[in-house]
Amino acid sequence: GNSAENCPFPDTWAFSQGCLSKRQVLSTIRQMQKLLSTQEAAQLQGMRNLKKQLTVLQNSVHKQILPDPWPSCPHLAVPMNGRKLGRKALVGHEVHFLCDAGFHLVGSETRTCLDNRTWSGQQPFCKSINDCASNPCANGGTCVDGIERYTCLCPSGWSGSNCQSPVTGLDIPIVLRSAITSSHLHALVVSISALLPDVDECQLFQSRWQTRICVHDCVNLPGSYRCICPQGYLLNTDLNTCNDVDECTNSQHNCSRGEICVNVFGGFRCVRPECPKPRHNTSYIKTSAFQCERNPCPMDSKACRTAANSISFHYLPLQSNRTVPRVLFKMSTTRFVGDSLRFAITGGRGHSTFAVQRSDRQTGELILTSPVAGPAVLEVELEMSEFARRVLLGKHIFRVMTFISQYEF
Repeated sequence: GNSAENCPFPDTWAFSQGCLSKRQVLSTIRQMQKLLSTQEAAQLQGMRNLKKQLTVLQNSVHKQILPDPWPSCPHLAVPMNGRKLGRKALVGHEVHFLCDAGFHLVGSETRTCLDNRTWSGQQPFCKSINDCASNPCANGGTCVDGIERYTCLCPSGWSGSNCQSPVTGLDIPIVLRSAITSSHLHALVVSISALLPDVDECQLFQSRWQTRICVHDCVNLPGSYRCICPQGYLLNTDLNTCNDVDECTNSQHNCSRGEICVNVFGGFRCVRPECPKPRHNTSYIKTSAFQCERNPCPMDSKACRTAANSISFHYLPLQSNRTVPRVLFKMSTTRFVGDSLRFAITGGRGHSTFAVQRSDRQTGELILTSPVAGPAVLEVELEMSEFARRVLLGKHIFRVMTFISQYEF
């Protein structure tokens, strides 16, 4: 056994058939403890290095597997003699293209950023419009191309917008007619007509847009003429243009009780904004004639979390063939508690004619992107969603109905 009894001298210990002093035993124990501590430190350092290498490897694998949290498409160029609507290049966003007056778009009017981070459609360009390509001037007239129009320079003996009418009676040179305003022309024609046999001023001037004496229709009178406005308009004091009649203010409408009268160009419309019917523990109450608010509902319900907080109704009158792009409507919030707002078109009849863009951090704009010939009614539903760290806090629905007149005034 390992005990001092096997050694001949006191203060000694027997180890493996040898005798060691207590000092030697303590020294040996200390050396063994130091050796174990060194091995333990080396092992811990090795484990730390291994853990660090595993973390680096894990991050590298994650970058290869996980998608970019904000995937986007390459930048799209603005076509020469045109413009681009939409600044976002994230997946799912749309960009719209328009051409300046006198040019038409060749290529894709709308392009969408796809999941594979490429744009749909083809890059468009703006091509100059040659209005004289169809040879519109008859009887040897010379066509002069302009912006969105053409002018026929007629030879002697012919007149009309396309040189289609032989000259009879009074004919004022085109240069003089272009320089005369409608009011001056009215006074001039009346003075001349009083001295000459009756001249049909309507036939002479109304057929060409450069010399039109009435914005709508013209009636010839002995020695004079009179401008006529369509139903829903009154002749202005200049005796040439037409003013819209506000049937709603003047109580000239036939809207029934419960309906609201909306004045439009050349008439009126009767509307009845209604809140959505209750569905999945979600219901709405009218807080004004044109707005509905959601009633309190269980927040643990998915239907409640995704339902709109408010729904508002908007009715816009618009003349036919208005120039574009044109801002029709703005939406914003005064109580902004999240970190981002998103604006989108979610549906509606004729929504492809519109686009949405952001004018500042809290405001979105509805843009008319294409001219529309009336009469027509276009509907679009807009959504403004508020997020905090990509979590939906609430959303608001704007239902916009645009009434487009038959006329351009």
